Amino acid sequence: MVAGYLGLYVGVKANTRAAQACTVGTKEGFNVAFFGGAVMGLAVVGVALIGVSLLYWIFGTPLVILGFSFGASSIALFMKCGGGIFTKTADVGADLVGKSEYDLPEDDPRNPATIADNVGDNVGDIAGMGSDLFDSYVASIVAAMMIAASIALITNIDITLDHSLRATLVVTPVVLCGVGLIASLIGIFIIKYRKAENPGKALNNGTYYATLIFASIAALSTWILTLDLDEEGALLLWKIYFAVLIGLASGIVMGFTSDYFTREDKKPTRNIANSAKEGHAVVILSGFAYGLLSVVPPTLGIIVAMSVSYLLAGVFGVAMAAVGMLAIVGTIVSNDAFGPIVDNARAIAEQGKLGDEVIRTADHLDSAGNTAKAITKGFAIGAANLTVFALLF
Repeated sequence: MVAGYLGLYVGVKANTRAAQACTVGTKEGFNVAFFGGAVMGLAVVGVALIGVSLLYWIFGTPLVILGFSFGASSIALFMKCGGGIFTKTADVGADLVGKSEYDLPEDDPRNPATIADNVGDNVGDIAGMGSDLFDSYVASIVAAMMIAASIALITNIDITLDHSLRATLVVTPVVLCGVGLIASLIGIFIIKYRKAENPGKALNNGTYYATLIFASIAALSTWILTLDLDEEGALLLWKIYFAVLIGLASGIVMGFTSDYFTREDKKPTRNIANSAKEGHAVVILSGFAYGLLSVVPPTLGIIVAMSVSYLLAGVFGVAMAAVGMLAIVGTIVSNDAFGPIVDNARAIAEQGKLGDEVIRTADHLDSAGNTAKAITKGFAIGAANLTVFALLF
């Protein structure tokens, strides 16, 4: 609730500022919108890590943290489902009334339903998607901690675990998520100081930089954790580190696939646009066909991540792969919240009559935002798959 409230509050404030910044240029509009979204991204990570760490510090057992995860799931259910229904109802209603019945352009101020559409973008894509990723993030951490606490579930490792190694394994997910927060912060600030003439590329670069930074700092953290362990325990921890990297790589594969199939300058999107010359039915069939094709690489990536991480560290390795996939969730949610902010900035530019050039700038940013939202959904679904698979055992 706290993370969602902060995201909505800042998102609403950032909408108008992003629209005004678009009068200066693409880079200025991008920076305002992205840093507005970064509030939501960092709030999701911060609230999750503080909640999990505080509960474990007070009670000393992962069992209590299950309640925290259950609460996150309950809120995510209502915010994602309720927000999503409201968002699409307002979106379709505004288009039916404005475009079909009165032949009004997108976000025309004469259509009162556009206000509901703007509100729906914030409710569904900022609060809803943020709560969904918050739930997946907390669930992956709690699942890994629970499996580490009942270490007998690591079925393919013949090793006697002493108390110090068990305690190290329990805190490893939290430590690596803290490293992910640091990597996300650095990645966010790298995006700020680079040219943003291509917004989609800037968002992707931020994710890639955060990934590389996380891999480097996580290796250092793993080495520090192995200092007090024997040789077998240290080897197990390094296997877990590689399982985390495999999960992160799987997430990048899903993100890259979503980016390829949804960006305006890529072949699938252009082919679907060209198919519009043949009529409505061809557009629907082309979009559906590309949609079916787009799930093949992510599915293979998840299967490979599950198999390799299981071979490395058993079920605990699979759970840690889910942690790795969402390690840079701060950057991922920041990219996701960027989408509705620039979408509403475009609506404000249209309704405020800021000029055609400003609307074109906002449209350019909005296109990158739509791609970012598609990438975010892939991370959420992939991490949920890995977490559920680990908990099946």
